[in-house]
Amino acid sequence: MALLTPLRGLTTSALAAVASLTLTGAALAEALPKIGVPEPGKMGFQPASSTVAVQAQALESMVMWIITAITIFVCLLMLYVIVRYNAKRNPVPSKFTHNTPIEILWTLVPVLVLVFIGSFSLPALFDQVEIPPADVTVKVTGNQWYWSYAYPDAEVAFDSVMLDKKDLAAAGYAESDYLLAVDNAMVVPVNKVIKVEMTGADVIHAWAVPAFAVMHSAVPGRLGETWFKATQEGIYFGQCTALCGQGHAYMPIAVKVVSDAAYATWLEQAKGGNYVLASN
Repeated sequence: MALLTPLRGLTTSALAAVASLTLTGAALAEALPKIGVPEPGKMGFQPASSTVAVQAQALESMVMWIITAITIFVCLLMLYVIVRYNAKRNPVPSKFTHNTPIEILWTLVPVLVLVFIGSFSLPALFDQVEIPPADVTVKVTGNQWYWSYAYPDAEVAFDSVMLDKKDLAAAGYAESDYLLAVDNAMVVPVNKVIKVEMTGADVIHAWAVPAFAVMHSAVPGRLGETWFKATQEGIYFGQCTALCGQGHAYMPIAVKVVSDAAYATWLEQAKGGNYVLASN
């Protein structure tokens, strides 16, 4: 009996530690805001949560206004021509071959519009493809049908698999997060340049997180690169966007953006084999 007493105490302590870790992880999952979660009846983009996403959504908004103005102008012009120059009002149609000022105008104006759009779109494009010096590098590998993440600088690697409904509550997710939540999320620090290297282990996948305006193909035998700089802490969801087989719909992406201190703590525990974000 004397020998069993310490063992019982050790077992109780271990169970308490596991329970504490699980509860802490669940509490953190609830504490971090979930950004970009689908909502019934909502339209539009996910909130721009990276420097690239802010540029991309601003560009889209500007181009949409230009397209709308051009569409309204053309429709009004067509309506005017239909009413002003119909057969009743013009029984004898005019006959001419060309109008030089109009031809110059309808050539010059579109060119100026395209130059104006290009002056904004080209810098945004260059910012997307030119990767600045990285603070953190993460290698992402697409598998049928889950993701693998590796932090080469820290020698940390793990798989990320979609959670079953029965496991959502224990991990701190709501039932509505089904098909979005994963067991081990990718964890990165806020306001840091994250370089993402991508490849595929079997077929072509595509790693996409709309809130970061990031989407890149993961091709077997090739190593692609992209980057983002998250500007807000939270849990961000994405999805494989390349049809990769029957389990394509069941390989979601979850990225947890946390403070520098929380990231450093997580990285230390991940080196020991625990990949669940357990402290903020």
